[in-house]
Amino acid sequence: MSFQKFPTLLAIVAVALSTFNASQASGRSRERINDGWRFALGHATDKQKDFGHGLGYFSYLAKTGFGDGAASATFDDRAWRVVDLPHDWAAEAGFDAKASYSHGFKAIGPGFPESSAGWYRREIDIAADDLGKRIRIEFDGIYRDAAVFVNGFFVGQEPSGFVSQSYDITEYLDFGGRNVIAVRADASMEEGWYYEGAGIYRHVYLLKTDPVHVARYGTFVRTAMEGEDAAVSISTKVKNDGDTPAAVRVSQEIVDENGNVVAKADAASLVISAGQVEELDQALRIVDARVWDLDTPYLYEMRTFVLSGEGTVLDEYRTSFGVREIRFDPNEGFFLNGRSVKLKGSNNHHDHAGIGAALPDAMQEYRIRKLKEMGMNAYRVSHHHASPALLEACDRLGMLVIDETRLMGINDYHFDQLEHLIVRGRNHPSIIMWSVGNEEWGIEGNISGARIAKRMQDFAHRLDPTRRVTAAVSGGWGGISTTIEAFGVNYIRHGDVDKQHREFPEQIILGTEETTTQQTRGIYFENAALAHQHPREDGSSGGNAERGWRFYAERDYTAGVFFWTGFDYRGEPTPYGWPAVLSQFGILDTCGFPKDGYYYLKSWWTDEPVLHVFPHWNWPGKEGETIEVRAHSNFDEVELFVNGVSQGRKAMPLNEHLAWQVEYQPGELLAHGYKDGALAMEKRVRTTGESAAFQLEADRGVIAADGADVSVVTLRVVDERGDVVPTADDQAWFSISGPGKIIGVGNGNPSSHEADQFHGSYGSIQLGKDWQAPAAWETDKPLSFEARFDAPEVAEGGSAFLLLNGIGKNLELSLNGKALPLEMLARRTPLAELGLKPEGNVLRMKADHFDDWGDREDVAMLSPALIALESPAEQYRRKAFNGIAQIIVQSTGEAGSIVLKAEGEGLKAATVRIEAESYH
Repeated sequence: MSFQKFPTLLAIVAVALSTFNASQASGRSRERINDGWRFALGHATDKQKDFGHGLGYFSYLAKTGFGDGAASATFDDRAWRVVDLPHDWAAEAGFDAKASYSHGFKAIGPGFPESSAGWYRREIDIAADDLGKRIRIEFDGIYRDAAVFVNGFFVGQEPSGFVSQSYDITEYLDFGGRNVIAVRADASMEEGWYYEGAGIYRHVYLLKTDPVHVARYGTFVRTAMEGEDAAVSISTKVKNDGDTPAAVRVSQEIVDENGNVVAKADAASLVISAGQVEELDQALRIVDARVWDLDTPYLYEMRTFVLSGEGTVLDEYRTSFGVREIRFDPNEGFFLNGRSVKLKGSNNHHDHAGIGAALPDAMQEYRIRKLKEMGMNAYRVSHHHASPALLEACDRLGMLVIDETRLMGINDYHFDQLEHLIVRGRNHPSIIMWSVGNEEWGIEGNISGARIAKRMQDFAHRLDPTRRVTAAVSGGWGGISTTIEAFGVNYIRHGDVDKQHREFPEQIILGTEETTTQQTRGIYFENAALAHQHPREDGSSGGNAERGWRFYAERDYTAGVFFWTGFDYRGEPTPYGWPAVLSQFGILDTCGFPKDGYYYLKSWWTDEPVLHVFPHWNWPGKEGETIEVRAHSNFDEVELFVNGVSQGRKAMPLNEHLAWQVEYQPGELLAHGYKDGALAMEKRVRTTGESAAFQLEADRGVIAADGADVSVVTLRVVDERGDVVPTADDQAWFSISGPGKIIGVGNGNPSSHEADQFHGSYGSIQLGKDWQAPAAWETDKPLSFEARFDAPEVAEGGSAFLLLNGIGKNLELSLNGKALPLEMLARRTPLAELGLKPEGNVLRMKADHFDDWGDREDVAMLSPALIALESPAEQYRRKAFNGIAQIIVQSTGEAGSIVLKAEGEGLKAATVRIEAESYH
């Protein structure tokens, strides 16, 4: 009997319920199943190395339910590593100069088949009393070309790494028994030209509903202010997955943030034929409505109830929404809730230092807060469908969004993706515009582009008539730019924006990309060999942040500007190549540490007092040389002192900066900011001493003890006075105790090839490699297995286990002549318990053939005996870059104190305490 006939000790016996973004109501439950997946790299081109997938006599495309290799429900994955999602195996990969420039030289993709395909497997329990429900598996995002199997049944494949997937798996399930989900992702091919990650990098859910339920993304809420009240209309699609017609009633209620019902719609009747979807329109009114705005992002919840004729609640579907009005005017720009708002935005890819594309939800919020702190109010998703968690964070925090589809085109492939983008996102108040394309150089300047953009725009309006449509155009003006209703300008150097406005006076114009002041954080003199870049007056796409902001600030007809980019990101290390592995376009680096340009924008995008002076004042060997000192500030005047001597008091021009030419001597820069003639703020920059100690500071001292929440910790290297040493590159070693773990480290250095993550190694030794199982139809051949092996070497601190799989029924097992219990088939048996000899161990099996064809074919695909070897992870470490680094700490699920410690040679250690608290 094969191992899968027994419950394994490591089997997952319960599915974790998410307290966030999950619903539990009559007829519907949506459970997040991120925990307890097993993961292993397969092989992109060699089927034998890809766990034998695709080598069965019948393929899963030939006979249903014949998923083989790691796709089979009976596959033995006990030697695989256990991971929690989200997970990005590319973040764990090393660097290679032969790897993709676009993906930051991570050793995956073309040329690296051994690390470009990955497998995930997880067991789920389906209760016997779930029989009669419809059950789906839902993936927010898998990069990429993901094939999904349930109990060996192939259920679907999605080529895009950014489109959410949802599959009905009801008929494949064993109700009351063991069920296995298997996912194969293949990241060999790049979908974009930037770091995209690899694997199941977003959330996974198990959805259970009554056969009659609200369809996927089945509600569309629209609002309009009428005086102090809000008129709310809702369209609801109800699906009947049953086999008989259903007569139901649909009612709606709106709940405010305190849980109070503020509006109701009377139940309306609906008859839905078997297998069909019907749509219903209803209207409600919120008296004295609270509006969703940038500083007051108030959210309501629509609760949609589907009731049977007897009044039983078959489904309860919840939709978060906000009451807000948006308007774009071709002469006056963008309006939110009736007032003019200049879009002050940035473009961003979806990765972060240390964790790649696998961002916990709290990291989405961390990044949005960082952008809002500098006065940013808009976010363009570049260049793919946003993570649902990102959109939820923007809704909660008050950030406007342009969401973008991946590829332009007018066929089902393109329209299916565009429809997914819109119907999934159209209830988010944060989204103000859809983008149907970005820099499509093959078509953007010709008639094909004009036609494609027009057709995509019309399609988008049919799905959502409440929002405008844009496409971002760079060098090819004259095609898409003639038909798109909101023209996205990618870099003002590429065309005459004023002329475009004159020739197309009804067209909305916004800067979808504009150049920042490119810089490596803390660098002021270029070192090309290390890809360390000084602040560039003329960036790779022309200009800098000052030039770009002034251009759009001076033109009322433009809706605003989105800088390229908010954060640095892995890949596209323009203008450098290897050893650079990061871009340097960001206003903040990959960790979210501000560069100097951050303070320029904060000066003119916020009312908060800003006085920032740079560069640092550690320049040994440059004594007597002239160094330019700059100030970013929104004070009326700034005066600079060097070692107590005034260098002049200057008025601050609107949307500009100040500069002084200064002879360098060690000591102190002191800036005074004046408001209405009075001293209002001081800022000092001192020459520091040598590195003396570490400091640790957590952005959140209390996190949820839910196994998902995170605290972002900053490491600083300081001198004896406590000043950050701006040139320090000291090595820090990290240890952690309590209910927390480190999930990634970073420092923003664009040429650092240090590991972002440290994981133990997992491997296996196949015993009896020469054994050949009879073919599934060869039942007349006897079943016997023998393996002779020596005790393996085990790494210090590591472990080794014997894994056995049955080759047939009536199985007999023996090791070195001693009978073994059949319970070992369900275990990972430590070798230390078996009393192995150093050499010459003999393992034997005898059995009769299984009766079932599938069981017999499984035997051919399984290894009867494996030794699993596991080595411990190395200690987490990271060098400080220009004095700082970042550590991301995640809850492991229990309440208690998490203590992170940083140590380094010759430096005083530091600790920080984070409390993980349970919330009910």
